[in-house]
Amino acid sequence: MKILLLGKNGQVGWELQRALATLGEVIALDFDSPAPLCADFSQPQALAATVRSVSPDVIVNAAAHTAVDRAEAEPELARTVNASAPAVLAQAARESNAWLLHYSTDYVFDGSGSAPWVEDSPTGPLNVYGQSKLQGEQAIRASGCSHLILRTSWVYAARGGNFAKTMLGLARTRDRLRVIDDQIGAPTGAELLADISAHALRCVVHGRQAGGTYHAVASGQTSWHGYACHVIERARGLGIDIRTAPDAIEPVPSTAFATAARRPLNSRLETRKLRETFAVHLPSWESGVDRMLDETLANSNERQPP
Repeated sequence: MKILLLGKNGQVGWELQRALATLGEVIALDFDSPAPLCADFSQPQALAATVRSVSPDVIVNAAAHTAVDRAEAEPELARTVNASAPAVLAQAARESNAWLLHYSTDYVFDGSGSAPWVEDSPTGPLNVYGQSKLQGEQAIRASGCSHLILRTSWVYAARGGNFAKTMLGLARTRDRLRVIDDQIGAPTGAELLADISAHALRCVVHGRQAGGTYHAVASGQTSWHGYACHVIERARGLGIDIRTAPDAIEPVPSTAFATAARRPLNSRLETRKLRETFAVHLPSWESGVDRMLDETLANSNERQPP
């Protein structure tokens, strides 16, 4: 099996290089990959030529415009990267009889209520990022290509920056923190997403299961405040010098911070369809975060002496 991976240097793309290697030959590209293979999503039509040149059995799109607030100021670029480029990939996949795996987001929903969103829940994105990701989904479905769309939320990885690392940086230097507590979701590791992707692709390519749209997040739920508290206490337990006391992490509403883009309050995603279709067990969000912290902090020179 030949797999074309786009967005190889992102959080999910980096893990996909490992996970997809068990399925076959992986041609991994990013926006700055050298000619003649173009993976610059700001030039969608060039992507079609790349697909024709590689002639893959599977296209995996891990590239996206994910800067939620910046998308409000550059909506055309967000739509080009998140909607127009996936549309071109979908058409190229259909023409070459390849599978397309694409990642989407909880931001396609409006965040109302408290029930987990199922795959066919009504959509209603609150911001440009969510709108552009929904348009990408719609274009893929309309193309008629064989596809998997995995919606996920609150993605993190040991590689690169993430919310946990930001909170730890602040907790080392500040007496008090204020963290949003009215947005609810499931922190989901890029490593978990990559493993789910490889397993699901193996199933659909060999005809054992159907494609379509699935929700893929770690099990459980928390707020950003709960996430921050868990991260800081885990780091404290690993011997990291933390200045912020446990009772000095203040829960605040989303309105406490001004942002260019509105965020959904309810980012819960129901994963029953994924679990039952592909017979997968989704570990708790806490276990994934703990593993990431153990990896990133294990050799930290900021540990307290014994």
